[in-house]
Amino acid sequence: MRSVWSFWTKPLRAGYAWNWPSEKYHLLAWVLSVETARKHYPTTSLVTDDSGAKMLVDGLGLDFDRVSTELNALADRDPALWMLGKLYAYRAQTEPFIHLDTDIFLWKRLPKTVEDAPVFAQNPEPFAIGASHYKPEKMKHLMTDRTKGWIPREWEWALSFGNPQRGECCGVMGGNRVDFICYYADTAIKVVEDPRNQAGWSFVADKGEYNTLIEQYHLAACVNYHRNRPDSRYHQIEIRYVFDSFAQAFNPNIAAKLGFTHLLSSAKQNKVLVDRLEKRVKRDYPGWYDRCIHFTAGRVAR
Repeated sequence: MRSVWSFWTKPLRAGYAWNWPSEKYHLLAWVLSVETARKHYPTTSLVTDDSGAKMLVDGLGLDFDRVSTELNALADRDPALWMLGKLYAYRAQTEPFIHLDTDIFLWKRLPKTVEDAPVFAQNPEPFAIGASHYKPEKMKHLMTDRTKGWIPREWEWALSFGNPQRGECCGVMGGNRVDFICYYADTAIKVVEDPRNQAGWSFVADKGEYNTLIEQYHLAACVNYHRNRPDSRYHQIEIRYVFDSFAQAFNPNIAAKLGFTHLLSSAKQNKVLVDRLEKRVKRDYPGWYDRCIHFTAGRVAR
């Protein structure tokens, strides 16, 4: 199973993806994420753009078996929709893979039941319409009621059932049915890029509020829709999880037992945690630590 990371630099430059206290910690996280996962999934791949390759490969010196600059295609896209970089990376895969966000550190392999899954994600995220950061009903109104756009048939089907709804946390995501994953990613990308939807998007002041909807809600909707349709080529598709719930994913005892760390959102600003990150990289990967320090110092000097 190939381990994959994606890095679209435009959101970072625009301030949409910078949650670490400084660039130093961002790069230290890259080192720890790549090097811990490499121990379990040694075939590595980076999907990025020219700027990302210059930073991570040419500058920092991270070693990947394959580097693609496919995300150059996103040069004119709105950086608020930062999930596009991940979706492009998912769509580009041709063999079983695990995609990791760079704030995830794998101290152990994923459980075999997860590795063998057609599709897997970190954990399910159930929600109620109108009471969540997921807003499928709002997107439906924008695209099909207010304008002449469209939403995927999978969303129409899922919304017809009312509450509860579900998203899939994609801090870690992948699987063996890459044909299904490519279909899911491609249709998610079309929600953003299809010309029919541009009028709807023009009414959205903050496109960033729809990142989780398009990446994570769409995945759940696709799984549920197709596994229940005997005429679908993805009939009986199945998703499995590293954790059974969000609460389990961030229970330190359960996460430690599985050897899984995810420094989600505000955790990146926690001084105790980022100090531990720095000490870990300095102790376990002193060469990479020195490269991070020299690289960031050089950029400050310029």
